[in-house]
Amino acid sequence: MITLHIEHPISDLPTWKAAFDRFAERRRQGGVCGERVRHPVDDDRYVLVDLDFPTREQAQRFLDFLETTVWASRDSSPALAGTPRTCLLEPVRAAPSLSRRPG
Repeated sequence: MITLHIEHPISDLPTWKAAFDRFAERRRQGGVCGERVRHPVDDDRYVLVDLDFPTREQAQRFLDFLETTVWASRDSSPALAGTPRTCLLEPVRAAPSLSRRPG
């Protein structure tokens, strides 16, 4: 599983959320299999979005779509108030847990 992590300032949360919701079907078509949208507890003008994909290639294609189609158009991203920061994340495999030593 690969996560496309996105964060950026926005001008208005309801406007941003409405624009985000309009792309729900496109996210599904792009391979998104999970999503989380959050904002800092003290700042509703900044959002963090995590989109999960089965493969790195799907995540990269969707990032390319965002950069060239969505974020490049003021009509598609009306509340975007800065340049989005992005990165692709993969899980870190946890080491086996250490067994407890008796008391």
